[in-house]
Amino acid sequence: MDKKIILLLASYILGFSNSYAQVTSFNIDSTKFKKEVALELDSIFFKDQEYRKQYIQLARNGADKNELAIASNNIRIADSLNLITVTKILDHDGWMGPQDIGMFASQGLFLVIQHANLTIQEKYLPIVEEAEKNGKTLSSNLAILKDRIAVRKGQEQPYGSQGFTDKKTKKNFIYPIMDIHNLDKRRAAMGLPPMVEYVPGWNIEKYNTDLPEIKEAIKIMKQ
Repeated sequence: MDKKIILLLASYILGFSNSYAQVTSFNIDSTKFKKEVALELDSIFFKDQEYRKQYIQLARNGADKNELAIASNNIRIADSLNLITVTKILDHDGWMGPQDIGMFASQGLFLVIQHANLTIQEKYLPIVEEAEKNGKTLSSNLAILKDRIAVRKGQEQPYGSQGFTDKKTKKNFIYPIMDIHNLDKRRAAMGLPPMVEYVPGWNIEKYNTDLPEIKEAIKIMKQ
């Protein structure tokens, strides 16, 4: 498959654009792939996405709590099994980029770490940072992982990629963001689109107005 098509597919699945990324493309030659691990991680990538798509579809169709609970549990089981495989691979072979195993397989590595617990995310963050530095993962991947870690630690996120829905009001919010006025500059540097393209109707004034409500909703979630 043409590498540009692969990148577009990955962008669609992960929900962001790579237009401004420091790392935006890869020289992919499938004849040089580590075939066995590539096939294994390809499967992990699609399993990771499949269960999440099923949950989203159920939620959109108004599924009851029991159906959603079953779907959510399927995600947790798949994530646990995928994590065992991925950590073994990373600890033995290190990070492998699209040049080594293909785009989907390499994104499989990232997605499993992204969906892991905070301890695992912090353990492998330096490896993802090194991979981005060496052109073996998208800069936007690193940005999203850093945001997720920051949110989990109760810190302001640098890139604004993480949001949530207030269960009481059903409003959609973005978690608190550091240095809001330079947000789009940071996003562009890491391959993320302007915030107005990422969040329909986004503007800084509304975010600042909503911020007290956002913080209160987060406080309630943690209780």
